[in-house]
Amino acid sequence: MQIKTNCVHYLGDRPCKPHKQNGYHCDTCTAFQEKAEKILIIKLGAIGDVIRTTPLLRRIKTEHPAAVIYWLTYTPEVLSKSWVDFRLPVTLESTLWLNTIEFDWVLNLDKDPVAVAVCKSVSAKRKNGFEADSYGLARPISSQAEEDKWCTGLFDDLNQQNCKHYVQEIFEIAGYNFSEEEYIIERESSRPFPVPKGKKVVGLNTGCGGRWTSRLYPVDHWITLARLLDANGYTVVLLGGEQEDGRNKEISSKSNALYFSYFSLVDFISLMDHCDIVVTAVTMGMHLAIALQKKLVLFNNIFNPREFYMYNRGIIIEPTPNCDCYFTPVCPHDSMRNLAPEKVLSAVKSV
Repeated sequence: MQIKTNCVHYLGDRPCKPHKQNGYHCDTCTAFQEKAEKILIIKLGAIGDVIRTTPLLRRIKTEHPAAVIYWLTYTPEVLSKSWVDFRLPVTLESTLWLNTIEFDWVLNLDKDPVAVAVCKSVSAKRKNGFEADSYGLARPISSQAEEDKWCTGLFDDLNQQNCKHYVQEIFEIAGYNFSEEEYIIERESSRPFPVPKGKKVVGLNTGCGGRWTSRLYPVDHWITLARLLDANGYTVVLLGGEQEDGRNKEISSKSNALYFSYFSLVDFISLMDHCDIVVTAVTMGMHLAIALQKKLVLFNNIFNPREFYMYNRGIIIEPTPNCDCYFTPVCPHDSMRNLAPEKVLSAVKSV
């Protein structure tokens, strides 16, 4: 019996879709599609970083339309099934399997020990990005783009001087020029939310994760901002996860802002999709808003503002005076208190 293991539908351990749907066998199958290149992307986390790496898929699929795409990440659920053939969690099983495959191209965009170790260990005709050195730590593989990205991650002064945004950097590491390729995200939830019609909806994403709490906007400022937006004819929806639940309940109780609780990621995406404008710090919510092509007002106080690209749909606002706590987890000056709610309202109107 002829079995075409080089077909894109071949699964190895169970019947393929053409057989299940039409009863085909390989020797007479009209759905046969030959597998082409095998491409592995390594971008482990965090969720926002994975999302803002997805524009690469558009270019890769243009240049390699028949390629089989593998992606190793801590959050495979945020990747589109339509664009990634194998969405792999970071497990022993995944890494063992990857080491059995001869890839045509491995692109590793992370510099942490797990990512560089996997990149070093898998076989490939071509590799770009970062792999492990003799001590198991990150080193650039080949190009000037990799060298530049390596150095800006090691030295704050070089990072502050960098004028390239993240998407441009990863495109250059892959050997491409960035041409406004958009993020990719799937809208998988149809959960209804009672957001009123007829007004512009502003989503206030009030958290920032636990790593850099220096980015947190004070609760009393969120309350003032929600009141100002309401007075100016906007519908205000509070966004956040379990960590922001108490904060959002307080803001809602002291303003007319709507708060529907916290949800799974797919439902959170659905709720954000009801918004016209999103106000957020640099966090996962920022990347989701960009992926959903929302207007964006972005708070920034501790990062290089040139790192973020919003496809001409947003504006970055910073405290006055600017904070000098570059990449500092906790700001001793509480600099976000110096970003007045009235300035945020003006930014919302401007976008």
